[in-house]
Amino acid sequence: MKQLKRTALLGTLVGAIAMAASPVHAEELTGTLKKIKETGTIVVAHRESSVPFSYLDDKQQPIGYSMDLCDRIVQAVKTELKLPDLKVTLQPVTSSNRIPLLINGTVDMECGSTTNSQERQKQVSFGVTTFVTNVKTVVKKASGVNNLNDLNGKPIVTTSGTTSVALIKAHEKGSKIDFKEIYGKDHAESFLLVESDRASAFVMDDILLAGLVANSKSPADYKLLDEVFRTEPYGIMLRKEDPQFKGVVDRTLSGLMKSGEINKLYAKWFESPIPPKGVNLRFPMSQELKDAIKSPNDKGV
Repeated sequence: MKQLKRTALLGTLVGAIAMAASPVHAEELTGTLKKIKETGTIVVAHRESSVPFSYLDDKQQPIGYSMDLCDRIVQAVKTELKLPDLKVTLQPVTSSNRIPLLINGTVDMECGSTTNSQERQKQVSFGVTTFVTNVKTVVKKASGVNNLNDLNGKPIVTTSGTTSVALIKAHEKGSKIDFKEIYGKDHAESFLLVESDRASAFVMDDILLAGLVANSKSPADYKLLDEVFRTEPYGIMLRKEDPQFKGVVDRTLSGLMKSGEINKLYAKWFESPIPPKGVNLRFPMSQELKDAIKSPNDKGV
């Protein structure tokens, strides 16, 4: 009888250890993981011109820093759900439709350059911070614009579905100028409006502006103004109230941070020549991002 009890106890301990090692399998699947398991497919949303996070290469395939991070998440999902043949469907999204398509179940996660804000957290969730940016303004050097006051009475463009115009109006100097709001459907179109002189300035995240300038026809023609409207964290966007899937995402990203692999990915996309033109953005990691990597969190701005 004692032997039987010891055997039963050993079986219980082994079972408990197995459940702790695989938290997803310790409970019934719900939310996104259940959907993925049932369909055998994960739908990854990507951007088309968010250099170097998520954009199209010369073969029209999505690549970038965020895409690499999401690939690691996909691999983790394959392992968690024991689906080695998991199908990955890529779905392009814009700033305007990324949140609706995530909420309605069309896509399972968005791998782009989306700011984790407290306002957006009312609708969606985010993985731990993977980048930190400053919202700035790009203008042509020949425009004579050196600060926000110089933009009074001029057209300013930003991308539909972003927070930039609201940030201008909330800025101490920005609130005192009168400007015409113009919206581009994506970052590429917004930058084109400045390039073609249909807008005097483009307000957006500094790294996205740096990527657009570096890949433009004449990078030397542009400059970023000094004013910073807001410092913002980026995160992989997920459905709200989906703790199982968020757990996989956060464990995967935190693991990359702890191992140091995320530093290699950063160097690959921000400090090395990148496709399709071999441009090096020469954008060193900020102290804010170093802090976020040291202490992973999903705090919104």
